[in-house]
Amino acid sequence: MAGIKDATAIVGIGQTPFAKQLPEDERTLACRAVLAALDDAGISPGEVDALASYTMEETDEVELAKAVGLGDLTFFSKVGYGGGGSCATVAHLAAAIASGQATVGVAWRSRKRGSGPRPWTDTVRQLPTPAQWTRPYGLLRPVDEIAMLARRHMHEYGTTRDHLFNVALACRNRANQNPAAVMYDRPLTREMYMTSRWISEPLCLYDNCLESDGALACVVVSRERARDCDRRAVYVHSAAQGLPAQHHGMVNYWNDDPLTGPAWTAARHLWKHSDLTPQDIDVAQIYDAFTPLVPLSLEGYGFCGRGEGGSFTEGGALEIGGRLPLNTGGGGLSEAYVHGFNLITEGVKQLRGTSTAQVPGAASCLVTAGEGVPTSALLLRN
Repeated sequence: MAGIKDATAIVGIGQTPFAKQLPEDERTLACRAVLAALDDAGISPGEVDALASYTMEETDEVELAKAVGLGDLTFFSKVGYGGGGSCATVAHLAAAIASGQATVGVAWRSRKRGSGPRPWTDTVRQLPTPAQWTRPYGLLRPVDEIAMLARRHMHEYGTTRDHLFNVALACRNRANQNPAAVMYDRPLTREMYMTSRWISEPLCLYDNCLESDGALACVVVSRERARDCDRRAVYVHSAAQGLPAQHHGMVNYWNDDPLTGPAWTAARHLWKHSDLTPQDIDVAQIYDAFTPLVPLSLEGYGFCGRGEGGSFTEGGALEIGGRLPLNTGGGGLSEAYVHGFNLITEGVKQLRGTSTAQVPGAASCLVTAGEGVPTSALLLRN
């Protein structure tokens, strides 16, 4: 978004525990995450005048504002497309604050995906209109759609399951360093990966994100206000959303080039309004609901050429000390799956120097939302 470069900063982050099953309801989890983020920033709830979350968020602005004790709200927005909206929540707050519509914004996401409803387990249910008329028969779950993209990438460019394993392993290794991660004490080996059950070929169990409960939030203020906050400010350097022409579904099968997805559209705008290039990025938090999304995003955001996303992962490139340390809290694959919001908070931790898998001297971080759906991205810097 033009006009927001370094004008706002994230000054507070908060999260609940992550687990397969938490006893609290989603509203309670949301309130706890928001209060934790405000406490982290040293800002009282009554000062909050802007909110942003997802259209899929069950806790609405009215309920959250009443329960937490927020002040008068002058800006509130919700972003669609599930995990594609994560970074856009921060972008909307940054734009509102930079343009004077608000002064203190909170973005959040609360989910009970581990113990709550699992919409993709019923593979015989009828799809809502118009999807029942536009999807090929049997293409019901997101994993099925991403499996088709993965197979096409394998066919065209020689991407292998070992490349996907590299993604899963990097995320698991970082989770093994993160006591808050669901997979903290569960290492992953190549044998485990290669012999695990199929979910949707060529994607196996470990190519899929976790089903978990939890909530996260962050606080956004102006650059000037950030100087007075308790924590080190992490500046929103650039932000973008992306929905390419003729896009349809995660498979994008009506497009002439399905492998050029929303990340490519978001990336053009993101880098256009940035002083940074892909070569300047110290650490990345790339949306990983499914492992193939990472190679696709590496290409879309310009870290490698078209078709090179698989080979980019070789030689420990995604590990600490590699070419692009990735998802340093464990990501959606191994920390928790909360529609990508934990990637935002992990980016903040990296630039504060407080990550459990800290990249030495990290000064810039790319955070991305879901590839395959209308998406969004942030460039953060300290």
